[in-house]
Amino acid sequence: MDRNIDGIIDGVADQVVAWRRHMHANPELSFEEYETSKFITSILEGLDGIEVSHPSGTSVVGRLRGKRPGPVIAIRADFDALPISEDTGLPFASKNEGVMHACGHDGHTSILLGAAKVLSGMRDDLQGEIRFLFQHGEETRPGGARGMIEGGAMDGVDRVIGLHLWSPIEIGTVVVNPTRVMAACDIFRIEVKGKGGHIGVPHEAVDPIAIGGQILGNLQHLVAREIDPVESAVVGVTGFNSGISVGVIPPTAVLTGGTNSFSPQVRDLIERRIGEIAAGVCAAHGATCDYEYTRIYDTVLNDPETAGVVDEVAARLFGRDAVRELPPIMPGEDFSFFGQQAPSCFVLLGAGNTAKGITAPHHDAKFDVDEDALAMGTRLFVHTALELLEQTEARG
Repeated sequence: MDRNIDGIIDGVADQVVAWRRHMHANPELSFEEYETSKFITSILEGLDGIEVSHPSGTSVVGRLRGKRPGPVIAIRADFDALPISEDTGLPFASKNEGVMHACGHDGHTSILLGAAKVLSGMRDDLQGEIRFLFQHGEETRPGGARGMIEGGAMDGVDRVIGLHLWSPIEIGTVVVNPTRVMAACDIFRIEVKGKGGHIGVPHEAVDPIAIGGQILGNLQHLVAREIDPVESAVVGVTGFNSGISVGVIPPTAVLTGGTNSFSPQVRDLIERRIGEIAAGVCAAHGATCDYEYTRIYDTVLNDPETAGVVDEVAARLFGRDAVRELPPIMPGEDFSFFGQQAPSCFVLLGAGNTAKGITAPHHDAKFDVDEDALAMGTRLFVHTALELLEQTEARG
């Protein structure tokens, strides 16, 4: 095999940046990524030896089968955007009002397209298959991963890898954790049912707003006093809606929010206790409530052996000092479902740059990434895929 891989990667670097800028300027919301899907498909169809399919919705899968049989290594990237009005001032800022790539998915997809272009030129030397998974709908429940899996995207896959550009981490850093990477994330809804009335005679009503406020306050004690301090968890109320008139006590109030956790036991406790707290507070004040808890994405867990291979490759490419193990982060990711199908590794790749002023957080109107991270991601995907082909035993 031609080992001048980095020279080949350097040759596609400008194209990868151009792809990212095109997608950044033309973002589409989750499950509505029709033009983005066509864009990805057209590029893959122009590469030698890649078979293209659409296992679910707007998702795209490219299969690159080597000349000799062997294991199947999958690489995943997501490509949906968020309902945010961009405020970056970039020359390639979003053309779609109210829609923005504010999480780096445009970068993930351009990196994977770059890896596909490089690896397609090595087809004759490959022993096994490399499968490129372009996922839709990561930002919106139920997520696109499960639909892709049901559509056969992971059939026969022996290992799967992915990455997330992460702006809180400085450019040049690769985070490879052996196990926990990102938290499970869920949502809840509590509808407090009281009794409406006139604001001037509150004793004749059962005020759901006052009761909802007490529920909110009591939920703050759940993490602080009921969960082991060595465990990480978040319980947050992000919506509180009730009432339409100053003079009217409404009959109902609705609280909505989300939770994040790592331990299955903590996740079970949170789900149970939110409902118990809400019901208890309501009962104490003569109200009732309806409670719904929906599990969205599971914890992103790396396979230690696969993570070890990725760690070694990253250290070889970027230097041991650039590769770090950091505490897991609380946001969720439905890469978790791919990782439940095959041994996996999900990497956080530094994409912030304080010197360049690239410091805005994810899901912010000023979010951006240092585009130097795109070349790093392409190198990591290409070299790791080749290494995993050599070190992985095919199933069955």
